Amino acid sequence: MEDKKTYASPESYAMNGGKGPYSYAQNSIYQRLLKPEAAKEKINKAIADHFDIKTLSASLNLVYVADLGCSTGPNTFISVQNIIEAIKLQYISKGVHTEIPEFMVFFNDHVSNDFNTLFKSFPPNKQYIAAGVPGSFHGRLFPKESLHFIHSSFALQWLSKAPIEVMDEGSPAWNKGRIFYTNAQKEVVEAYATQFAKDIDSFLFARAQELVVGGLLALFIPAIPDVMSNSDTFIGTELDLLGSCLMDMAKVVSLQ
Repeated sequence: MEDKKTYASPESYAMNGGKGPYSYAQNSIYQRLLKPEAAKEKINKAIADHFDIKTLSASLNLVYVADLGCSTGPNTFISVQNIIEAIKLQYISKGVHTEIPEFMVFFNDHVSNDFNTLFKSFPPNKQYIAAGVPGSFHGRLFPKESLHFIHSSFALQWLSKAPIEVMDEGSPAWNKGRIFYTNAQKEVVEAYATQFAKDIDSFLFARAQELVVGGLLALFIPAIPDVMSNSDTFIGTELDLLGSCLMDMAKVVSLQ
């Protein structure tokens, strides 16, 4: 019997598209401030230590790079450029600059992502061939052993879906309609943690199949120390306030 591969399309909630005042492109400065220098340093070191061009250069004419969770803003272009420059530097430092390959970059996000704005925003001097790959990165997106470098930044903290338990009024983990788990009871926190563990497992399993032998995976995920409470963080307070506003708005609508 034929083994038919399926690539599921989970719920799709992309960032706001376009370039208007409420778009992700105009409201992603926080990510941009944290990513470039720290991320560039770590990517440079990973490529210098582990990207074996002596083995690959003889047969590698095209390097395949994927940015997962690219959205629409300029941040993805900065990350991709850092990766490409680091790989080129490897070739130059090893004295094989004449063998520098071409680059194919896949920009991935949900099917509802504004890829039109993304494509219109490409840097005019980009040094790679580009393609969009719509779909959830919590499942397979690419053929087996096809990618040399996979990058994802400020994206994996988003769950593939809300835990069913937190929306069930009969469940101990019911979150009373709130959008976050700040100051919630432990059952709510555990439900979110369990969903996150499932998502990470699916993500890593898919990437393990898609990377070539010796390929590199760079993940940048916002986190807080274990000793801190979510209610002590800026993002926790911010989401609590946002959630409270949304619940007040819903009550007003229901009364009309």
